[in-house]
Amino acid sequence: MDMSGGVSQRARYLVFIPFDASWDSLDLDEALHPQTLLAYAMNGSEMPTGHGAPLRLRVPRQLGYKSVKYLSRITVVDSLSHVRNGRGSISPDYGYSWYAGI
Repeated sequence: MDMSGGVSQRARYLVFIPFDASWDSLDLDEALHPQTLLAYAMNGSEMPTGHGAPLRLRVPRQLGYKSVKYLSRITVVDSLSHVRNGRGSISPDYGYSWYAGI
């Protein structure tokens, strides 16, 4: 990844903030993996609301709860310690791991 376009060389994570109360993050390696994608359409049409419109993160290499729906903002950070609960995701609040690789 070329970091010269305004992203700090210290950047390590992408934080995904949806329109609802949930949120999550990925390290840069997982976020830049070829199978990780941001979907705005499905089957040739706009993404349906029930599937996460207007924008959905899809992370096939991790469990489904990492595929955040209803994205409103993506932030690049060097540490997750000062983002919301400091644990990288809302998932640990419900007993799930931040990393959900399969």
